[in-house]
Amino acid sequence: MEHGYDNDEIATLFALPGTGLEGEYDPGSARKLLQQCHLKAEEYSEELVFPQPLSENLQKLTHLVGLNETECQLLGFAVMLNQNRLLNDASDCLGTELSMLKLTYTLAVLLDVPQQAVQEALSSRALLAESGLLTIERDFKNVLSSKLEILSSSFSDRLMSESTSPVDWLRDMIVPSPAPNLTLSNYPHIQDQLDFLLPYLQQAVRDKRHGVNVFVYGVPGTGKTQLTRLLAEHLACPLYEVASEDDDGDPADGEQRLSTLRAAQAFFKNTDALLLFDEVEDVFNDGDGYFGGKSTAQTRKAWMNRVLEGNPIPTFWLGNRIDSVDPAFIRRFDWVIELPVPPKAQRERILRHSCGSVLTDQAIKRLASCEELAPAVITRAAQVIGSLQDRFSTEQLSSALQQMMNKTLIAQGYAGLNQDDAQRLPDGYDPGLINCDADLLWIAEGIKRHSSARLCLFGPPGTGKSAYSRWLAEQLEKPLHIKRGADLFSKWVGGTEKNIARVFQEAKEDSAVLLIDEVDSFLQDRNRSQHAWEITGVNEMLARMETYNGVFIASTNRLEGIDSAALRRFDLKVKFDALKPHQAWKLLLNYCQSLGLPEPDAEWQAAMHKLDGLTPGDFAVLARQHKFRPIHDVRAMIEALAAECVLKEPHKRQPIGFV
Repeated sequence: MEHGYDNDEIATLFALPGTGLEGEYDPGSARKLLQQCHLKAEEYSEELVFPQPLSENLQKLTHLVGLNETECQLLGFAVMLNQNRLLNDASDCLGTELSMLKLTYTLAVLLDVPQQAVQEALSSRALLAESGLLTIERDFKNVLSSKLEILSSSFSDRLMSESTSPVDWLRDMIVPSPAPNLTLSNYPHIQDQLDFLLPYLQQAVRDKRHGVNVFVYGVPGTGKTQLTRLLAEHLACPLYEVASEDDDGDPADGEQRLSTLRAAQAFFKNTDALLLFDEVEDVFNDGDGYFGGKSTAQTRKAWMNRVLEGNPIPTFWLGNRIDSVDPAFIRRFDWVIELPVPPKAQRERILRHSCGSVLTDQAIKRLASCEELAPAVITRAAQVIGSLQDRFSTEQLSSALQQMMNKTLIAQGYAGLNQDDAQRLPDGYDPGLINCDADLLWIAEGIKRHSSARLCLFGPPGTGKSAYSRWLAEQLEKPLHIKRGADLFSKWVGGTEKNIARVFQEAKEDSAVLLIDEVDSFLQDRNRSQHAWEITGVNEMLARMETYNGVFIASTNRLEGIDSAALRRFDLKVKFDALKPHQAWKLLLNYCQSLGLPEPDAEWQAAMHKLDGLTPGDFAVLARQHKFRPIHDVRAMIEALAAECVLKEPHKRQPIGFV
């Protein structure tokens, strides 16, 4: 305010009194000069047009999107405000707290159009807002330039500086999707869904059907983006991805990405294009749930519903989870596809294709048995190791490759590959050394013949229930899926039921033996339930047990308390108990041999007979201890077993020793 004006630069532009080398600040003279400038501008108002190439680009937009004259004028004026600093500054003089009524009146006067036409053009249901080209800040009163929100600064820049294809105006916001690296043969585990989805999309593209949306979700690395690119390639349609970064390379928020999607829907509506909106969590799960904050989609629920019901371009929405998506949105998707980690057979094929030159057959089978090993983890590790093949030996590359996969899995929150080692059957496992009330060999032979069974294995910890399940899966030549009852619970409404359905479906797709361990924490008697979700969870489990045609095993330490209806649904309930004396002696001989200890003399049998409550799990504990605290002789072995027995009920009072 050097010369007494709010904006000296604008005052100098009009040569107002006091801004030159001569003359002094005179408000009256300045006001009179401005009135003269205004009258002169009004005389030539009909000759005023937007500069090139903006004028030409606005005409292209008019034909492409269908803007009317008022909408075209409003968009052009907003672009000029965004691009011309002095015009932007001058507009601040029109008021600092413009309401919607004042805003529409001001724009009507500036553009010489009826106020009613401006109000209709700026409606949230009108084309400017629906296309995302120009929206209004409705929540706060502000200056004119802050009330008009254009799609993006880069979009405004290109309208002013380039007369090119409308698609180029959205570059960096809408990105052409690269060609896929896979084929549909890489997705046999969802082939039954693809058989119907592809014809549906073909017909939707051909008929220009509106409101076509496909939601694909699954844990990271399962190939969701590749699948979408494959579908577009199969349909011979160009696929465009909504970018997740803004003009400066910073992450774009959900609102920015939705605006870009709206513009792309308007720009491509007369083409055969498809759209891809990845990382849908930016829109559907960006609220602060702990404090009641709503996601971007929920705060624009009516608009989102209209998009999902009437978007002219088929759109793929990709996310890692579906739990937090509002059910009102989910029901509006034509197709919802879960893309899980591929079944074991497919994982093994991917490993052989990507890493077969480095990994042994045994290593491939070991890695393929990891249920959390997603294709992207395999291919990424294979790419890294492949670039080092001429610098290291095959053995070194194999070790590094497995270590990379293991570290990635752990970083993702999984147990890693080494967990499988801990769960592996001991060498020389013999079901005859299990004390139970049924013939385990006979059970295995029967299941081989019929391929279906529902077993409940119950008894104290360490008696061999899980080990028998692993052995049975090996005998049936099937993978084993192990879940804990507690893993099935979800904090989300309906999440527990979805988890149950998922594990049964995964076992079915993998032709696996399904073991749910610690099932007593889940299948509790419904008469004792305190919450509705406990009852619905049990109901879902019972329904899935009834319809599952594979081998299902439930194991528990305590049979009492399990829902009676669940117990009736098991074909066989097998009780596991502590070892009999001759079984304990035989296991001692086996473990002494595997640990490199001298063979026990017969005189040690009496000491072993005193160990009440001894289980196969106790021997397994000592085998693990031996790795870091070596056991040197038979006496130390038996004393260690006695120490394990003392810790158990009802054998707690038994002293350590043999006298």
